[in-house]
Amino acid sequence: MSMFGKLFGSAGKGGKAPTPQEAIQRLRETEDMLAKKQDFLEKKIDQELVTAKKNGTKNKRAALQALKRKKRYEKQLAQIDGTLSTIEFQREALENANTNTEVLKNMGYAAKAMKAAHENMDIDKVDDLMADITEQQEVAQEISDVISRPIGFGDEFDEDELMAELEELEQEELDKNLLEIEGTEDVPLPSVPSTSLPSRPAKKKEEEDEDDMADLEAWAAN
Repeated sequence: MSMFGKLFGSAGKGGKAPTPQEAIQRLRETEDMLAKKQDFLEKKIDQELVTAKKNGTKNKRAALQALKRKKRYEKQLAQIDGTLSTIEFQREALENANTNTEVLKNMGYAAKAMKAAHENMDIDKVDDLMADITEQQEVAQEISDVISRPIGFGDEFDEDELMAELEELEQEELDKNLLEIEGTEDVPLPSVPSTSLPSRPAKKKEEEDEDDMADLEAWAAN
């Protein structure tokens, strides 16, 4: 069985495929395992490097063996780095796919809810309902207009008759004023004083005559 078969199990005939959440969890566990393996190999590489340095001048054979082991560990470490990159890419792809699945699932759920909400609605019935609402609003406005109109005032009187009556009242008022004016003719006027008014001073009279003559001469000269 392959490594991925061991990790995720075999989905043979009748087998159920793992869910995205289960696969993501398995990949995370694998990443943790490989990360621990990396730490172990890095420590082994450091140990073999110390051994090679220690036996470099004393025991070259031991030093060479240590360097060979170091190279093998480094190769394994590089392979694990590549494997981790692949697993990380696969995990991110699964997470995105899982997110898209949840989004589509919720959108489908919302679409079903909207369909159920509109199931008992008919566009013709909605139009009829809106028409009824508009009609009732117009009726309510007419009722408000009738209620707010003054009762018993204005409509039952003829405008021409009212104007004629007003003109009669104005004529009566004019006649009354004329009679009052005529009645004042019999009232005795105040007596004229018997004494004569004082005459203007003669000097002022002469000055006015001279001014008049000057104006006359100026007019004749023109």
